[in-house]
Amino acid sequence: MTSPSKLLHQIKSALFGVAVGDALGVPVEFHSRETLRKKPVTDIIGYGTYNLPPGTWSDDSSLTFCLAEALTEGFDLNTIGRNFVRWAHENYWTPRGHVFDIGISTQKAIYKLSKGEEPELAGGIEDRDNGNGSLMRILPLLFYLLDKGIYERFEITAKVSSITHGHIRSIIACFYYLEFAKQILEGKEKLEIYKYLQSEVSDFLTDIEIDPYEISKFDGLLKNDIALLPEEEIQSSGYVVHTLEASIWSLLTTESYEDAVLKAVNLGSDTDTTGAVTGGLAGLLYGFDNIPENWLQQLARYDDIENLAERLSNKIWSNFRINQ
Repeated sequence: MTSPSKLLHQIKSALFGVAVGDALGVPVEFHSRETLRKKPVTDIIGYGTYNLPPGTWSDDSSLTFCLAEALTEGFDLNTIGRNFVRWAHENYWTPRGHVFDIGISTQKAIYKLSKGEEPELAGGIEDRDNGNGSLMRILPLLFYLLDKGIYERFEITAKVSSITHGHIRSIIACFYYLEFAKQILEGKEKLEIYKYLQSEVSDFLTDIEIDPYEISKFDGLLKNDIALLPEEEIQSSGYVVHTLEASIWSLLTTESYEDAVLKAVNLGSDTDTTGAVTGGLAGLLYGFDNIPENWLQQLARYDDIENLAERLSNKIWSNFRINQ
């Protein structure tokens, strides 16, 4: 962390990167790739799937902001869990005053949280619980983890994922994503990061004795060169591994924020989440100033998101200064 202004810029890049990618995907969620090939998304549009105005983001951004909001007060799993419950039950951090999209696993976890379940135990742990609902919201945790070692980063990531998604596969996906984001902040090139993580993440997961079967689920990223795959071999469902792969592929095969998120969204299916997850990394890689201005201007609650970024930046910088 070099300066408060640089940290603020990075947090804005992440939060707005997620929200804009999300908003691009909302109107065409569940549309097939074939449909989008005939009429691709090229700009922020409105209505469509949920009949909502342009610039409306979904649960992906709402829960991202709920996590960021909790982190403005420090790190506390109970606060994060309470914010998720407030979102579902009180329309907290919604774009236009109501919740219109919620994943099954997240819904189940929030019900458990509302009944007093411990946050770390609320998320599903079965194979079928590996939707992308923790990956889509995990990015703000990056800034809290910047001064932590890799073992602590993994442990904290596991706890935050497990609030809604407790299976090791979802945890690994979140961990990989945050490690990629961390390398971006360190100034590395995206292909350099991709190659570095192939050994770094594989070795780390083996070292902490993660089941080799679970590690093998990430072979598309950890052993192969995903950037060389044709679009036909990239899947864009709500399965967490598909979302992570599609997002990294979209990032590696484009050269701007705009191109990365449009490529992600036009893969079809779970368009808002693929857009959001890609947008978070692309925002960090290319910077807030390279997110198209006309997209930002249409975004719901722009001023509130900017204010959230400022408050989170102040808290993270304050913690950094105390811990020096």
